[in-house]
Amino acid sequence: MADKKPRILQNNKDMAWSLIPLLLACLVIAAIAGQCSLRVGGPEAGEVPRIDVGASLQADANALPFPIRQPQVPAEWIPNSASRPPVTGSGSDASTVGYVTGAGSYLSLTQSDATEDELVRFKAGSSQVSAGGAETIANVNWVVYGNDATEPYWVADLGDARVLVTGSGSQDEFVALATAVASAKVLAPR
Repeated sequence: MADKKPRILQNNKDMAWSLIPLLLACLVIAAIAGQCSLRVGGPEAGEVPRIDVGASLQADANALPFPIRQPQVPAEWIPNSASRPPVTGSGSDASTVGYVTGAGSYLSLTQSDATEDELVRFKAGSSQVSAGGAETIANVNWVVYGNDATEPYWVADLGDARVLVTGSGSQDEFVALATAVASAKVLAPR
């Protein structure tokens, strides 16, 4: 025991030399278990989940008291989400479907019998947005909401329902979805 250093003379270098075998043992165990990998570059894009948007919208048409439209979007768009949330503060429900566009952007379409203001407040959440423009697409007038810090919200009053388009898509993608909504057929409840 005469060759052992007194505790007062031990330093960080001694601690590092003590930890190195422990770290090597951890790496060997992780490699054996197959839980480690080394990847050069960024993450790979996975497959986008796909839903049956027709069945989702038909279910909403069966359950909701307002007309539900099924737009025919470009073939390369992937419908990947659907929900039927209540519109906060209005007593109305909404039908929302989401699409991943051919360019990889996301757009959602919400249909409801809530008022335009209720629908915008519901989708914008705590973000403060105001009407900042208008678009006329296929004879349908769209009010454009948003600001520099938020994504755009396009809202149209179709008489029997309001529709809202929002997401990270480009202007051309918004126009494509707005055009599809304007010519969409109303689904008959079953």
